Amino acid sequence: MLPWQADRSIVVWRGDRAAKSRARWVATVRTAAKQSRRSRLPRVGVAVDGAGLVARVAEAIAGGGAALVLHEDARRPLATVELPAARPGAQILVVVGPEGGITEREVGALEDAGAQTVRLGPHVLRTSTAGPVALALLAQRLGYWG
Repeated sequence: MLPWQADRSIVVWRGDRAAKSRARWVATVRTAAKQSRRSRLPRVGVAVDGAGLVARVAEAIAGGGAALVLHEDARRPLATVELPAARPGAQILVVVGPEGGITEREVGALEDAGAQTVRLGPHVLRTSTAGPVALALLAQRLGYWG
């Protein structure tokens, strides 16, 4: 998990606030992983700006992975997008924007780096639920569940 300081983000992750917010995320991840009996603890990275996120997307694509930007205007459903073959090191990044949405400039920069815009379905979800729903869909498609 990587906090992203998007153009329309309300919360600003800088200085002491960034450290405290990250510590809360780490504690939540640790508790959730323990409760769900995960053998590996997901990592929580340091917050990045738009350029940092674009660099991460380019890195994932170069490594044979995928980057999926959840966007309400996307034509392609997440359920039908081609996923990379399961191989060590191949990443699937899911980009979730802030409550105010991702700007066209941000979408363009992410697409230029190789990301694909996708939608979850016909309804727009809140930022707090869009990420977990996307991860559940991906887990099902990758055979982690059922």
